Amino acid sequence: MKFSCNQQTLTKALNIVSKAVTIRTTIPILKGILMKVDENGILTMSASDLDLSIEKKLKVENYIPGETVVLSKLFGDIVRKLPDGNITVEETDGKVNIKCSNSEFNIIGLPSDEFPNINPNDEESEELVFNKEILKEMIKKTSFSASIDENKGAMTGVLIEMEENSLNMVAIDGFRMAIAREQMKNKKKENIIIPAKILNEISRIITETEISSDDVTMLLSSKKAVFIMENTKVVVRLLEGEFMNYKRIIPSENPCRVVINKNDFLDSVERASLLAKVGKNNLIKLEIKDNNMEITSKSEEGNVKEDVIISKEGNDLIIGFNSKYLIDVLKVVDDENIVMLFNNNVSPCLVRPLSGDYFEYLILPVRISQ
Repeated sequence: MKFSCNQQTLTKALNIVSKAVTIRTTIPILKGILMKVDENGILTMSASDLDLSIEKKLKVENYIPGETVVLSKLFGDIVRKLPDGNITVEETDGKVNIKCSNSEFNIIGLPSDEFPNINPNDEESEELVFNKEILKEMIKKTSFSASIDENKGAMTGVLIEMEENSLNMVAIDGFRMAIAREQMKNKKKENIIIPAKILNEISRIITETEISSDDVTMLLSSKKAVFIMENTKVVVRLLEGEFMNYKRIIPSENPCRVVINKNDFLDSVERASLLAKVGKNNLIKLEIKDNNMEITSKSEEGNVKEDVIISKEGNDLIIGFNSKYLIDVLKVVDDENIVMLFNNNVSPCLVRPLSGDYFEYLILPVRISQ
């Protein structure tokens, strides 16, 4: 195997492919990247940790077909340190020679026949086409609410719920819930769960991959989802298990409705959280009365009070929250104004847009002494 390629082009491709390489494995081959050159001068680089697999194709020059596996970290470090210019990589008898300008490296190659086949061979696949910016936005609006506790199974993932005329993404960790909705025609109703950390990687790959099309294609089979962005393919193993019936926990009655400027609220909560972090639960207290929301927090180090003008309908209310959960939501919402819906001081708060239902957040309160 042999090929020549521009150093920066190869570095960008390695940065994407190496996202699927794990150092926490007892299988040595999974620490590597499979490099395969075909008879048309296309270099395919592949990496996998068995849950996430990434494949990237590049057009190369001065090529001889063949394949080998190189250790991802070593090969990547070498390529990134080489000067901008043409790199020649050649494998002979298990040794990989890397030349660029006045530099030359020789490293060990691993046998490619031990590398896992990352391409799914399931019998059927359903195709969905996303606008790449909409997909990134839906991931941003939901993935932060998934659980980071690996023992929680399906709750570490994001539910992708395909309904007749919409596609919903839902994440929940037991303390908060995030929902993003987008109008989309689907051939059939179906639910899948993708690990939140992998969706975040997909979002980064979309950002880093230079593609001429605005669309990302998802092929869905029984156990895997394949995201295709021109010369980049990402294969994801779906999470198994039942996702929580999230619709049951959305409050149907909300006698207190507040409209508030998102940026004013975020700034005030962030300032109040400076003292909340010193205490327990990152606790801040909201006192909603007339057209004012008073935000307070106190600890042994001091106290803080913030006032934000609101538009309120319904009951007055005093309620406590973990400030981090409020900040996480406010940071991913782009709307100038938001609606907050309350029932009482022990029921979840809902955050929604002024009109429409393209996002919805549920945040559990923290009990406070009145």
